[in-house]
Amino acid sequence: MDNFIQEEIFEANLPAVRAQASKPTSEVRIPPTEIAGGAEVRVIKSSRRRRSISAYREHGAIVIQVPARLPNSKIREVIPEMVEKILSREAREKMSDEALFDRAIELLNQYLPEFRVRPVSVVWRNMNERWGSCTTLDRTIRISDRLNGAPAYVVDYLLVHELIHLEIPDHGGEFEALLARFERSELANAYLDGYEAGTRG
Repeated sequence: MDNFIQEEIFEANLPAVRAQASKPTSEVRIPPTEIAGGAEVRVIKSSRRRRSISAYREHGAIVIQVPARLPNSKIREVIPEMVEKILSREAREKMSDEALFDRAIELLNQYLPEFRVRPVSVVWRNMNERWGSCTTLDRTIRISDRLNGAPAYVVDYLLVHELIHLEIPDHGGEFEALLARFERSELANAYLDGYEAGTRG
């Protein structure tokens, strides 16, 4: 695939993009950048597409699909436009601390009805090393704000995980049995693994 990434768009990552562009592939991966909200960008040329261009999240990355015949000059224009479209939409969809707390209570009642302990607070926090944390002493739960705007099942999974820690501090058999009640655990873990892989570049 030709190198169609303009220098002014993802300048710091041009060496990696050029290396991929020399390979016989219809996909170019742009390493995470601040411009893309810290996400990897994958641009895929699809022979199935005739005119439409789409952008969506997949495992934390921003995926842009374009028609295979679209000129590279046009692709240069649509990359920043589509990235901005995704980031703007996600910004509108971000969940407040109040909504996060309410969702945690709903999940507690649904998946852990036998629990008598209730969280005092559930909030978003700037956490780069962990997805979430729970302090049993004061019954506070924090979820990494990196995932504010992620698919609902991912946030739900993390909330259930931390809610279990209100009564069970470790990750032993009892913890795993309770977490298994959440039906989309495997899918959520796949998303989180993909997000981490994209961040590592």
